[in-house]
Amino acid sequence: MTTDLSSMKADNTVDARGSACPGPLLEAKKGIGKVKVGQVLEIFSNDSGTRRDIPAWAGKVGHEYIGFVEADGYDKHFVRRKK
Repeated sequence: MTTDLSSMKADNTVDARGSACPGPLLEAKKGIGKVKVGQVLEIFSNDSGTRRDIPAWAGKVGHEYIGFVEADGYDKHFVRRKK
């Protein structure tokens, strides 16, 4: 089953647009602490490296990288907190 990410509702959002690597990743690390286990964090980023960094970080620390959708000039990444 694939989730339609364009209609996904996140429990918290961090806006890292305008921030270059590693800014979006640092914002995601801070933001994941603000959602409960099982909830979803949404990260806004217009840094191309985020497409690689966020999934790698999520996998390394044990969270679920759900995916991303392209918005108007930026990406919306979704991570589910697993622990």
